Amino acid sequence: MAPDILSPDELRSLLIFAAVNPAVFVVALWAGAKADQWQKVPVAAFAGAIAGATLVWIAARFGIGNFARLGRAGAGLFVTQFFVGLCWAALAFRFKGGR
Repeated sequence: MAPDILSPDELRSLLIFAAVNPAVFVVALWAGAKADQWQKVPVAAFAGAIAGATLVWIAARFGIGNFARLGRAGAGLFVTQFFVGLCWAALAFRFKGGR
């Protein structure tokens, strides 16, 4: 059986949604701003990725938008959201919480 590969349009949707997921943005910024050591920034990014994955799961479960298609690339979505969250958390740590 051949692997189920995402089309370029689905991959673009995955990347765009991971970049603008409001749950990742809010959680990573908040946790990054509260971090008092730089080692906590990846933890903030991980929390943001979990919040983002939960939001996608809820939207897919209730049939909101095209999230059912994104749900089949859950691992890629989670990793992409982690790196986006890492950027947001690092910015928040640098400008609000970090020394």
